[in-house]
Amino acid sequence: MLKYRMRFIVLAAAVLTALSAVSAEDTWHLGKDQDWKPVSADAKGKFLLAVAETKKLVNTGQAGAARKAFDKLKTDFPEIATPDLDLFIEAELSFCKGKFTTAARTHNKLLTKYPQSQLRQAALDRQFAIATAFLAGRKRKVLRIFKIRGYAEGIRVMEQITDRVGLGSPMGIKAAIAVAENYEQRGKFNEAYYKWREISSQWETGQLGADALLGMARCKHAVYNNHPEHKRSQYDASSLSTAKSYYEKFRLLYPKDAEEIGIDQILNQINEQLAYKQFAISQYYQRTANRQAANLYYNMVKNNWPDSKVTKIAEEMLTKNLDMEETEK
Repeated sequence: MLKYRMRFIVLAAAVLTALSAVSAEDTWHLGKDQDWKPVSADAKGKFLLAVAETKKLVNTGQAGAARKAFDKLKTDFPEIATPDLDLFIEAELSFCKGKFTTAARTHNKLLTKYPQSQLRQAALDRQFAIATAFLAGRKRKVLRIFKIRGYAEGIRVMEQITDRVGLGSPMGIKAAIAVAENYEQRGKFNEAYYKWREISSQWETGQLGADALLGMARCKHAVYNNHPEHKRSQYDASSLSTAKSYYEKFRLLYPKDAEEIGIDQILNQINEQLAYKQFAISQYYQRTANRQAANLYYNMVKNNWPDSKVTKIAEEMLTKNLDMEETEK
């Protein structure tokens, strides 16, 4: 019975996902004598025609016609009528009606209840498509009245996909990258950073490793730059230091790529920002008449960032303070 079920569930997956056509030699049915026999070319042709018509109805949102087509398909080909197929059809009809959240959750129910189903990949593919639509800005209803962007729902579904298939799989990594990129696009740089770091933990080398490393650097830098420019020096600069270390690592590991995207220029900008941060601290102590602390930070600017634009000012202030100390003695 397991062999019987698996053969025809493969066909059911084709109904909804337009997978490559199944050849006649791959399609079998259980004969009256309980022996497995190949489906005739005529029967297969009828099935594939029904498949194509049903798929067209699903993808064009014709829910009523799709329901009738599904019912007819199950009647004409009773071999494919199984509980997981019923769930799949329920999910696909929800998708037809534009009920993306319901469709995603029904597919998730199928994947949880029937983890070995031959419809597994088809369900995952549909979930990925639904999540992609939400991440692109598709709205969903809240409390059956209000409509909001479905970003959170898209991320939830993508995370479910990654958890189910793993970061080591093509679909798992695609889902994780989609989440990281969406967070970045919406200015949620801390969340994006942690997602890129999760990807980096699985993919330390190769193109994915390079993309994740660059993503972490970019997000950490953006965390600092996200503050109003005239107030940035008032915020913690640890994200700048972290971004700098990631960019330097990227330049070391991928020198050609680093040159193409201008990593040296980015590092120069970060160094200027770090220098100005220390200079701003020295200015604070200067205003509060704590020349000793101010001199400490002036020296840090001078020694750590000798080429910075504020270094000359720091040196002048340091000299002025030292002269005043000598005068006061």
